[in-house]
Amino acid sequence: MSPTQPQENPGPTGGDSRMLTALVQLRSALQAAALPLELPGAEEQRTARQEMVDQLEDYVIPRLMTIDAPLLTVVGGSTGAGKSTLVNSLVGTRVTTPGVLRPTTRSPVLVHHPDDAEWFGQDRLLPDLERVQHSTNDPDALQLVASPAVPQGLAILDAPDVDSVEERNRLLAAQLLAAADLWLFVTSAARYADQVPWGFLKQAAERSTAVAIVLDRTPDEAIQTVATHLARMLASRGLKDSPLFTVTEGQVDADGLLPPHHVADIRGWLESLAADADARGAVVKQTLEGAIRTLTNRSFGVAAAADEQVEAARRLREDADHAYDAAAEQIRAACADGTLLRGEVLARWQEFVGTGELLKSLENRVGWLRDRVVSAVKGKPQQAERVTVAVESGLETLVLEHAESAAERAEAAWQQYAAGQALLAGADQDLGRASRELRRQVERAVREWQQDVLEMVRQEGADKRTTARFLAYGVNGLSVALMVVVFASTGGALVGAEVGIAGGSAVLGQKLLEAVFGDQAVRSLAERARRALDVRISELLEAERARYTSVLDGLELSAGAPERLRAASRRVDDLRFAASRGGAGDGADDGAGSGS
Repeated sequence: MSPTQPQENPGPTGGDSRMLTALVQLRSALQAAALPLELPGAEEQRTARQEMVDQLEDYVIPRLMTIDAPLLTVVGGSTGAGKSTLVNSLVGTRVTTPGVLRPTTRSPVLVHHPDDAEWFGQDRLLPDLERVQHSTNDPDALQLVASPAVPQGLAILDAPDVDSVEERNRLLAAQLLAAADLWLFVTSAARYADQVPWGFLKQAAERSTAVAIVLDRTPDEAIQTVATHLARMLASRGLKDSPLFTVTEGQVDADGLLPPHHVADIRGWLESLAADADARGAVVKQTLEGAIRTLTNRSFGVAAAADEQVEAARRLREDADHAYDAAAEQIRAACADGTLLRGEVLARWQEFVGTGELLKSLENRVGWLRDRVVSAVKGKPQQAERVTVAVESGLETLVLEHAESAAERAEAAWQQYAAGQALLAGADQDLGRASRELRRQVERAVREWQQDVLEMVRQEGADKRTTARFLAYGVNGLSVALMVVVFASTGGALVGAEVGIAGGSAVLGQKLLEAVFGDQAVRSLAERARRALDVRISELLEAERARYTSVLDGLELSAGAPERLRAASRRVDDLRFAASRGGAGDGADDGAGSGS
């Protein structure tokens, strides 16, 4: 019998540094293609991505670097198929312990010729598994056993059961099989039709992995029937060229070994592979080529999933932005359209300027009005402070209400998506409410803005402090008037000033300021004060928005990662196709992708 027939153009060789570089870049691109959001199909692609990274690190890259290393034959199969007994019998001595109790948790065992020890150091195949020289129950360790009974150029690895009830065993078995040059797949007359082993064999066929099947523990009278049926199953699943060996049931000796003639065919076949460098190399290259081809094909699925992740994150970010942009716009509008010049603010302002009689003469007696305002506000510092407090309270309430509404809208938008729901549930705070610190931050911001306004007035009136009108109004009184003007102005111009009491109150504030500074200075002061308020409110809302956007930033999604993964895959394909043409098409060096 011969191993699965190698393809005519086996693919990359150890001397191909360009392929090695491209595969390292593919691994990096896979690692960068994060899939953190809970989207349909994401879990499947996360698993695929991790499998591909593991195979690149465990097998493809190390094997390409050490193409002349011994042929790694991984013995895998179903629970109770007799893998360990087979390995011991092939070696001729007890090197691995059969599992008496199920599930058996122990480290995988790799048996090699003493002269081949250098090939299996920590930096070679399966680099994540710690190398040990003794039996252990640690599944993260690889027990190395040197035996002269194993021919040089061959290594045999006893893997856990592929259908173990222990998940760690199943995952390790899959990892080890993905790192094999050759699968020696062991089944039995009772288990050969089981679904789980055939799932692995299907993967082997898709990857063009070299496979040999061992039908173990089969009664003499059932060998013909079972072997014929198994051969048909193999042929129908793309494995018709895979060698099929049968091992009849037999009594094991005191060391747990089968009689030598029971495993003579398998041992002879493995020894012939070990002795023939060309045949051994063909098996290695066939499996390596199939692994690389499968990796690039599968990587496009991960890239598509990464695209979906980037788009979902963009949509979630946009929803949060819309909620807080709307809040900012609504606050700006309320701070300029007279909304704040109602209720407590209006009452305290009217106390300050005595607007009841003044409003009646607003349109016709502006000059008289200015004099009356001077008289009305003179000596009223306490009323000015009351207006300041009312403005402070009104602004705080306005910002807090809109921040709460923005948080609720953003949360409602995220709740529409499974990915958003998961992010909300995993957040370290309730994102559907404004932050706990916001009230204190708003109070400080409003007080600081009022101090800004006071300082603007003080600086603007630096050369007017001896005038009668400046002294009459005082810095506090003028600051209060400027705040009132800000709350009914856009770009320094009053809006809706003739409409209602609030508008009239704003006109009074503007006339009062103009009496001291002149109309141009008042427009400039109002615009500066408005911008200063807008900056402080924007900072508050940006901090609230950041509670949402920081969750997305923490995902570390890169918009360019999907295309970088596709480009890395195309680069590997280009080099693979060039190698299959015997070196033709070296223009692949330019990085252009052919796609496949």
